[in-house]
Amino acid sequence: MMSYEEHKRQVFAARPNVKKLYDEAAAEYALIGILIEKRIKGEITQKELAKRLGTKQSAISRFESGNANPMIKFLYRLADALDVKLQFTVSA
Repeated sequence: MMSYEEHKRQVFAARPNVKKLYDEAAAEYALIGILIEKRIKGEITQKELAKRLGTKQSAISRFESGNANPMIKFLYRLADALDVKLQFTVSA
C-alpha cells in the first residue's frame, strides 16, 4: 500500500499546479489551526469570541472551517481578541 507522502509526491510531480494550490492552502490552514487552538485553550466559545469582535458566531464558524475569505483587518481583530500577534511576510 502506498503511503500518503508517496502519493502526494506522485501527484505533485504529475501536476505541479496541485502542489502550488496545496502550498497556498497550507499557510491558511496553519493560521486557522493556531487560532482555534488558542481559542480552545483560552476556554473561549465561538459565541464569546464573536461577541468580542462584534460579529456573529456563524462568522467565526465559517472562518474556523475554512469556508471564509476574511479581510486582513478581521484577522488582526481576531488575533487581538485571542492575544496572538500576526506577522506577514511578502517576498517578490
